[in-house]
Amino acid sequence: MKSNLTIGTVWGIPIGLHLSWFIILGLMTWSLASGYFPSAYPQFSDISNIMLAAVTSLLFAASVLAHELGHAFVALRNRLPVRGITLFIFGGVAQIEREPESPGAEFRIAIAGPLVSLLLGLFFGLLWVIDHNIPTLAAPSQYLMRINLILAFFNLIPGFPLDGGRVLRALVWWRTGSYRRATRLASSAGQLVAFGFIALGVLAIFDGRFFDGMWLAFIGWFLQNAAASAQAHMNIQEVLKGIKVEQVMSTDCVPIPSLTPLSQLVEEQVLAGGKRCFYISEGGRPDGILTIQDIARVPQSKWRYMSSRQAMLPLERSATVQPETELIAALQKMEFARLSQLPVVRDQQLVGVLSREQVLRYLNTRLELAV
Repeated sequence: MKSNLTIGTVWGIPIGLHLSWFIILGLMTWSLASGYFPSAYPQFSDISNIMLAAVTSLLFAASVLAHELGHAFVALRNRLPVRGITLFIFGGVAQIEREPESPGAEFRIAIAGPLVSLLLGLFFGLLWVIDHNIPTLAAPSQYLMRINLILAFFNLIPGFPLDGGRVLRALVWWRTGSYRRATRLASSAGQLVAFGFIALGVLAIFDGRFFDGMWLAFIGWFLQNAAASAQAHMNIQEVLKGIKVEQVMSTDCVPIPSLTPLSQLVEEQVLAGGKRCFYISEGGRPDGILTIQDIARVPQSKWRYMSSRQAMLPLERSATVQPETELIAALQKMEFARLSQLPVVRDQQLVGVLSREQVLRYLNTRLELAV
């Protein structure tokens, strides 16, 4: 989930907001101001309802962030890098760069978020006990107590990608010793949970609760897609298990002079020669690579005036892999660096380029041969 707005960093982790988060924030503020607070606290004025709703919604956002920071903190303690945290319409997600290496680490990371939400629920509950005679303080305290407890127990539902599904995967992984078997079981459980939400949504719609039903069905749809994606990812991992980068990479990158205009390169090498990958080399060492994607990012009107060196991606600024690297690890590197290709380097010499297109072509061929 890519964030659209970065609001800061915690422990070096960028905290971002997806545009969809503002939708749920607005809906929650409207619902609290027009429904929950007027019903539970009729003595409040309209202005008080709006102000309390806005404050409560922001504290709820902080609670969701704390939930994700719980995951991130334990991940960092287990030496797993966290690329960022994004709040979006369904809550939040901590983008951990790779899967845990043991069921114990998986369990600790998964359970940390619900535990934070549970502690927040207890904290706001204690706060409500203290301030229940002061309505303007009791109103947000009571609501935040409930919503954090709901968040904690909802996330413990044993279906992937919910935290409870990850807990289930950790337990099955620990019991069977098989990460793949655990992932399949957790993904299947996740899809069952998702279809259950969709069914509840349909029943709610027929019962006249259209908005509630649509929301439940929407959550179910999201969970089903996420669980199916996890299963598909596992299938791809199985197909590509043991495959090295050197078996898939392209080795037909051609050297070109650094001052070659992009227009000449396109005319002579791309259109006439069918080449798609180039490297700029000075003194026998490659300085950077240039691909079709890099050229396409330059406006065509500038091709005559821009040299290959100006358009290239310098190797020192690019993530690289070695030919012996596992293909799955290379793909993860491309995913988290948001790259469409990776230079393949051995002894500081460029020996090839790995692209998403090549991986997809290789995967499709393997799947066709397996049929």
